[in-house]
Formats: sequence, C-alpha cells, structure tokens
Amino acid sequence: MIYGVGTDLCDIRRMTATWQRRGERFAEKVLGPQELQVFRARRAKVEARGIAYLATRFSAKEAFSKAIGLGLHMPMSWRACEILNSPSGKPEIVLHGELLRWFNARGLKAHVSVSDEIDYASSFVVVEQDRT
Repeated sequence: MIYGVGTDLCDIRRMTATWQRRGERFAEKVLGPQELQVFRARRAKVEARGIAYLATRFSAKEAFSKAIGLGLHMPMSWRACEILNSPSGKPEIVLHGELLRWFNARGLKAHVSVSDEIDYASSFVVVEQDRT
C-alpha cells in the first residue's frame, strides 16, 4: 500500500550560490558521512559534478520528507537520511538513528529516483507500507 509520495525540484544555480556563500558548512549540514565522501571526491574532480551531487541529495531528502509526511521535523533530519548508490548505481535511501527506528516501526519501504541536468535536479520518492 502506498504510504506517501514526494517530489522535489532543485535549482542547481541556487545551490551553487549557497555553496559559494556558505561553503563546506552547507555540505556538512545537508549530507551524511558517506554522502560527504562522495561529494568531496566528485567536487575534487569537477566542481560542477560535486554541486550537482549536492543538489540531487538535497532534492531527494526534500522529496523523502514529503513522502513520509514529516517535512523537516524530528525525527527527520538532513543527516539522518542519506541517498547512496548501490553497486549497480541505483539510488537508495539509507536511514540512521531515530529516523530509522521511526520508519521501521511503521513497516515502511522507500524508493527514490534522482535526475539532474545543467540547471535543475529533481527527485521522486514513493514510500510503501507493508500491511501484512
């Protein structure tokens, strides 16, 4: 059964402007530990790739927060939710701490899709609830 659906569109130009103002502090606020490693590696190779990665993760977390119906209110937080790629490249939602416990207590499962182009990053999340 569908528990919730969320979508988000992020303007990469605004993300770039925020990065230029706040720098690493912004990435550390939004990204979890594993995401930060990927972000830094991509940004070290090509700055635009790093910012696009940051934008897709920001967008996916916004979409996820909408799908679970919490917005950015506890137990949902930026760093408790990571969007990581499986070995095949498929993006997956990885939760931590209280958010993971909240999510599991409700029998939820999430699916995420992310995409980016030059100016925009978009995300779509579907959250299912097991009713068995």
